[in-house]
Amino acid sequence: MNKINQYAIQCFQDEAKAILDMIPMLDENFSNAVDLIFRCKGKLIVTGVGKSGHVGQKIAATLASLGTPAFFLNPLDAYHGDLGMLSSDDVLLAISYSGNTDELLRILPPVIERNISIIAISSNPKSLLGKNAKCHLTVKVEHEADPLNLAPTSSTTATMAMGDALACALVRVRNFKDADFARFHPGGSLGKRLLTKVSDVMRKSDFPIISCAMNIAESLLTISNGKLGLAVVLDDGKMTGIVSDGDIRRAMQQYGREAFTLSVSEIMTSSPLAINQERPLSDAIALFAESQRHTLVVVDNYGNFVGLLDYNDCII
Repeated sequence: MNKINQYAIQCFQDEAKAILDMIPMLDENFSNAVDLIFRCKGKLIVTGVGKSGHVGQKIAATLASLGTPAFFLNPLDAYHGDLGMLSSDDVLLAISYSGNTDELLRILPPVIERNISIIAISSNPKSLLGKNAKCHLTVKVEHEADPLNLAPTSSTTATMAMGDALACALVRVRNFKDADFARFHPGGSLGKRLLTKVSDVMRKSDFPIISCAMNIAESLLTISNGKLGLAVVLDDGKMTGIVSDGDIRRAMQQYGREAFTLSVSEIMTSSPLAINQERPLSDAIALFAESQRHTLVVVDNYGNFVGLLDYNDCII
């Protein structure tokens, strides 16, 4: 392995260690902070200066996407009117590695005056920020990943991990579901899959239909023309099963040439894998992966056949 790659490995190891070293530092302050955010009737305002500010923006974005109303407030802008965004129902998450960043400390008096609870993330619980916080989350690293031990690297990674830990804990406490996540990400592929129903993309016409009385030889043409690898068995408008390529192969292995004279009812799958048309597309994708099938029968709330869903129909 070349020397340049070794530098990267050392950085990964240093930053990974910085995160793992935080585990022993966790105490009741973390659970108290999660409870404070969970019970907050207003918004979570995240603030920080410099690199801490960049990390704070990411933390606020993550929390917001996972169900916690949160936004980032630049302390410098707060001096010039943005403090008006805060209300007494809000909670302030303030980030400063030293805990004594002047620009950040200057906004604390008006925050405290308005009885806004403060959660601090810093390396020093005895700092001015730590002393004025209701909950203090300690993020302290032995050294930065930067070879000069000057640039915030391990410390910012650890701080971001602490923010992620808050977000993950709140997901559990709120019982936040994937469908909730989709509502905040309607433009992404995940959101589309969670909000799109099976009925929105299933095939609703031109089905390959056969009857129980047909023999296998007669059904082959219908299955081939349907290009789905199966045909639906309908009698008097009611689905009684399906015949798939696999059903025919198994019949041929067992009966040889005589398989072609068998009736559909003798080899069909009478209880095919089905999905309700009202289910989200994400459920269908999971069922495809679990069953290793490429086509699903779609039914309504009464179990009646209403369509077919091919795996390729789920690619949106």
